[in-house]
Amino acid sequence: MGTAPTQCPSGITANFHAKFDSRTEFSCSSFPSTLNLSKLNSHPTSKGLVNKIGSLPDIDDLFWEKAPTPILDVVENPTHLKSLSIKELKLLADEIRLELSSTKSKTQRSFKASLAAVELTVALHYVFHAPVDKILWDAGEQTYAHKILTGRRILMPTLRQKNGLSGYTSRTESEYDPFGAGHGCNSISAGLGMAVARDIKGKRERVVTVINNTTTMAGQVYEAMSNAGYLDSNLVVILNDSRHSLHPKIEEGPKTSINALSSTLSRLQSSKSFRKFREAAKDVTKRIGMGMHELAAKVDEYARGMMGPLGSTLFEELGLYYIGPVDGRKLEDLICVLQEVASLDSMGPVLIHVITEENQCSEDNQKKVTVEKQQEGLSLNDIYSFSNDGHCRTYSDCLVEALVMEAEKEKDIVVVHAGTEMDPSLKLFRERFSDRFFDVGMAEQHAVTFSAGLSCGGLKPFCIIPSAFLQRAYDQVVHDVDRQRIPVRFVITSAGLVGSDGPLQCGAFDITFMSCLPNMIVMAASDEDELIDMVATATRIDDRPVCFRYPRGALVRTDYPIHGGSALEIGTGKVLVEGKDVALLGYGAMVQNCLKAQALLAKLGINVTVADARFCKPLDIKLLRWLCSNHDILITVEEGSVGGFSSHVAQFIALDGQLDGRLKWRPIVLPDNYIEHASPKEQLALAGLTGHHIAATTLSLLGRTRRYF
Repeated sequence: MGTAPTQCPSGITANFHAKFDSRTEFSCSSFPSTLNLSKLNSHPTSKGLVNKIGSLPDIDDLFWEKAPTPILDVVENPTHLKSLSIKELKLLADEIRLELSSTKSKTQRSFKASLAAVELTVALHYVFHAPVDKILWDAGEQTYAHKILTGRRILMPTLRQKNGLSGYTSRTESEYDPFGAGHGCNSISAGLGMAVARDIKGKRERVVTVINNTTTMAGQVYEAMSNAGYLDSNLVVILNDSRHSLHPKIEEGPKTSINALSSTLSRLQSSKSFRKFREAAKDVTKRIGMGMHELAAKVDEYARGMMGPLGSTLFEELGLYYIGPVDGRKLEDLICVLQEVASLDSMGPVLIHVITEENQCSEDNQKKVTVEKQQEGLSLNDIYSFSNDGHCRTYSDCLVEALVMEAEKEKDIVVVHAGTEMDPSLKLFRERFSDRFFDVGMAEQHAVTFSAGLSCGGLKPFCIIPSAFLQRAYDQVVHDVDRQRIPVRFVITSAGLVGSDGPLQCGAFDITFMSCLPNMIVMAASDEDELIDMVATATRIDDRPVCFRYPRGALVRTDYPIHGGSALEIGTGKVLVEGKDVALLGYGAMVQNCLKAQALLAKLGINVTVADARFCKPLDIKLLRWLCSNHDILITVEEGSVGGFSSHVAQFIALDGQLDGRLKWRPIVLPDNYIEHASPKEQLALAGLTGHHIAATTLSLLGRTRRYF
């Protein structure tokens, strides 16, 4: 076939050597200057997508200058991959990388995990028939190539933006996302449920789940594998091994090698003939009896353990047939193994070990990604705080410096960290006190009970867990800590709204689920000074558990000094501004927005009292009675769900009779719905928690018009 010039969407003409049928021919006219939303909405790959997104990005954002991608330009959905040759699929993988790199430069997001999994994604969609076959992912960061291939390429510039694409898989976004992924470790459980439902209903679709290194640290993965082995339903589990670990010492050890022999063995293990021979041998040994079946099973396990990498027999013990390792950069190997597995009608659960080594980034680049997440919360405050090196100082920086100062004075202080990634700030503590720092990865349940054990051993553990991840360890918080009154100090990070991470990592519920525990002391810092004081306070509490929260984002003050903290009197708040008639009682970060509302109202001649509660449990009863007695209106403000701080205030003032007279009380909390990804400033506006919203509520209670704002 001759070479024909091809006009790309960006206006670049390219020569393309490939075989296409009539469906794949395109020209510049294929890309209209105006986008028809109704046409996009009717496309099968975008089912419900436009309703979810609301609007498409600006046309100038869609067609910025980039390298030509002629094959990708004609792939509207995974069906179009079926007619491509291996050579064309390899070119497609290269073009997807170019596309991701272009999107990365446009959105300033880290696509490292997705870049490493491009060939795996292409192979999955080439072999399996989504959306009939179900492909589930544990981690959203791996799914950007999947999004591109499933009709969402045009919307990639809107990734993690308001009304844009989610950074994770989403059932409401695409029919190609059969299950939502965010915190990891759920895909095998959900996939097994789908597989069992398929069997009960007599259907034949395939179910594939993709897990990664980080999620293999979570216990739910092994619970699901064990149950899958017991149920013996057809299920394909792919371990996307990027050779990334949270623990540097592990990375220094031997890595799983991939060579021609391992590739050949993987093909052999996955072949239909080998699997049938193995099953036939099992049947024969069972019939012979006299312990032959058990002996043969041991020989089989030993032989496969010798062929496979270190630890491969673990999956066999759980009941999954292990295949691997497979080179994740070799499409032909991936497709061969996946096709063999897909061709078997009765195979039981299979685990395919795929090596997709991420492009190594420097430690500074990895730090930059995490710092960007922390600094996303800048919009919480209009004031920015920078250190001498230009780094925007965050609450996490403040926390770690306070912990270091306390640890220098108190040798029993230890830090336990759990979550998907460690904040760079914590490296300071790890470097200073390496034997007193424990990063357990995505093992929040273990982190809580481990901390309880450390406390029982006479140490003072600070257990640092993001709010959304602490939810997974709630049973341990209740029974292993609070019920036994064990003094564990919970530091709840990423509290409240978290910007582009949306509802999946939003810390909306910790105030509610921690403050309902009988023995728990619950605090929230309104600024960096209070955060330092709460570290000091928690250090001195030795008879019960305590927790305190702080948001993502920059510090409130630009002249932040490093100083030691002072222990707070338990259950005491403070008045920041004294006025009359109206009292704003803020909790945590929302104290700053109460002060903004007070400044706005002061311009209208309305004198407002602003108080900082500091404690949700125990409440400052004396402060509450004073606010109720000296003001006609009391408004409580928190960045948490219904049932939190405001509910505790309501419980007290109702029982105390404060609502029996002239007092008007109104709570301002997060709305009873999940707030989708957007900038922190946009999320606060959507939640009605900005200074303007608080001021507008005050005016409404005063019978004044809201037109001032």
